Formats: sequence, structure tokens, C-alpha cells
Amino acid sequence: MIIVSDLKKSYGDTDVIKNISTTINKGEIITIIGPSGTGKSTFLRCLNLLEHPTSGTIEFEGKNLMDKKTNINEIRKKMGLVFQNFNLFAHMSILDNLCVGQTKLLGISRTEAEKTSFELLKMVGLVEKANAYPDELSGGQKQRVAIARCLSMKPDIMLFDEPTSALDPTMVGEVTSVIKRLARSGMTMVIVTHEMDFAKNVSTKIIYMDEGGIYEEGPPEVIFENPKREKTRAFIKRIKTFLYEVDSEDFDFIELINELGNFCTANALSKSNIYKAQLVTEELSTVLIPNNELRSVRFNFPEDQSSFELNVAYGGENRDVIQKPQSDKLSKSIVKGIASETSHYYSDNENQLIVKW
Repeated sequence: MIIVSDLKKSYGDTDVIKNISTTINKGEIITIIGPSGTGKSTFLRCLNLLEHPTSGTIEFEGKNLMDKKTNINEIRKKMGLVFQNFNLFAHMSILDNLCVGQTKLLGISRTEAEKTSFELLKMVGLVEKANAYPDELSGGQKQRVAIARCLSMKPDIMLFDEPTSALDPTMVGEVTSVIKRLARSGMTMVIVTHEMDFAKNVSTKIIYMDEGGIYEEGPPEVIFENPKREKTRAFIKRIKTFLYEVDSEDFDFIELINELGNFCTANALSKSNIYKAQLVTEELSTVLIPNNELRSVRFNFPEDQSSFELNVAYGGENRDVIQKPQSDKLSKSIVKGIASETSHYYSDNENQLIVKW
């Protein structure tokens, strides 16, 4: 469906993407992952010329998008793009948001457009919101409407630019479930995402971008379980490790718990394990360990989520706060009730307490 050859995008002397060559076949679900700032969104937006490449070629269904004779607006009708921040028309009802493109650009009657719109709203679970306005919807609902609006144009391919990044973690599942349904229907999709579990489960191919280009690509079982290149291996390993470093005794405890929760949600941990990770972290970092001694919180787990390990580093004298008699009995019992094992060691004037379950 799409052939990309030697694609490059520069801003002045800065190369954002360079020498990208790849193909996208009909029916493929391709997710693009990688560190921030490596050109993932820029590459996606180049595919329909929302960002105009500096050089290289893009062919879509046999047509060269870089050819000045190509009607790019006609091409864009076939390439639905879902943005990070929804981009719904605030002054229009949800139904009007879905109908306007069909009537204005596709020349479809209002009656037919409404019929299609209600079918799509039913698919994304929002028929009852047809007469509501965007500011009456949650973030997850807005993004589902944005997906339905793109589908109303009957595209050949859907492009998703980090569709869950602007959402509260509790709403991410609403959007990913809709995309999974599209995947089962055979829709061709290219998705830039930081949701690794989602990427692993929905994709036919993973593109890992680094250094401004495609660093490694392959099926999800290869990229996630046996990546060939060093930076890919480091990235995959890193996404399963959460690290919060404390630089002040007045550190933001709410931020720590929230970031830990976001990390757990992004990696599709169960509600039970998210609760355990946050509860143990709370008891250790706010009750059992003085604020001026806490140095870092690290949480990690293997790919199969068969075990979990929370490592808390703190200063002061050599002491295990779980075993110390003077420690808060209720907090200790909470931690012990969750843990299958705890261990402690002291090195270089730093305590390391490890809680496993």
C-alpha cells in the first residue's frame, strides 16, 4: 500500500528523520516505538504530507506523493489520521462532527451520513452521546469520537499519532480496545505509541526508531523477546523498569505514586498488582523511611509478569526498616502481607530494601 524510500526531514541543519525506507502492506498493523525525540510522529505525519519531507519518495497505492501533479487532498481522504489531542470541532455536536466530512468532502447526503455516523458511534460505544458536544465528554470518549470520525471517511489506512498520550491512564483501555477491534476487522494501521503491551498484542510488525531512523524492525515476538541490536534491547529492558530518584526531602510523593501507577498501567499490569506496588511504595516512602533518607524507588518485573520486585534505597545507619522493632507496626504488617519475600543489605552507606511478590 505504501512504499517509503530514503525519506529525510530536516529543519535547518537538524535532521529529524533520515534515510527511512520501509513498506506498509494492506492489512498490516504496524506500531512505531522508541524514545521520545527520535522522529516517530514526524515520520507518521510525512506519510500524508502534513509534514513535507526534505527528500525521498512516498508511494501510496501506486501514486508518488512527492509528484506535484498528485492531488494530495484526494489522497488524504484515504488516509485517516487520529491526533493526540482529538481535534474535534468544539462548536458542533458529536453527530455533526461525524457528518460534516461526509457531506462536504464525500458528497454524501445528510441522511446517509447520519446512518453511517450512528453505526460508527455504536461501534465505539457512544451512540448515546450523538447530541452531546465535545466539552461534555471525557478524554477517552473524545478520542473514540475522533476515531469514528476518521472511519466515517472510509479510509484505506488509519494513522494514529500517540492516540492515548493525552489521556488519563484509566481511559487508555477505552481507546486501545477500539483499535484492537479495528485490527480484527482487517483495517491497515500505522500507530505511534508508548503503550508497549498494546503494541506487542495488536501488531503484525514493530518499527523501533532511534537515531532519527529505523533502527530495527520485525514481528513483535522478535522485537520484544529477542531484539538483535543493542539499543533495541536496552529500550525493551528499560520499559519494564520504573525508577524514581529523590533529590530532596520535600519530594513530591503524589508525583511518585502517580508516575508509578502510569508506568504500571502502560505495561498492562492487573489492578491488583498496581495497587500492591503503589501501597508498598506509600508505606515505605512515607511511613517507614524518613523523607530525608529516601533516595530512590525502583520497580521491575519480567516480560511474563510472573514476579514483581520493588527496591527502595535509603540512607542513614545500617537498618532493615521491616525488621526494626521501633518501626510502625501497621505499615510493616501491610508490607509483609503483600510480600512473598523481603531482603535487605547495606553498602556504601546506603540501605537497599527489596520487596518481592
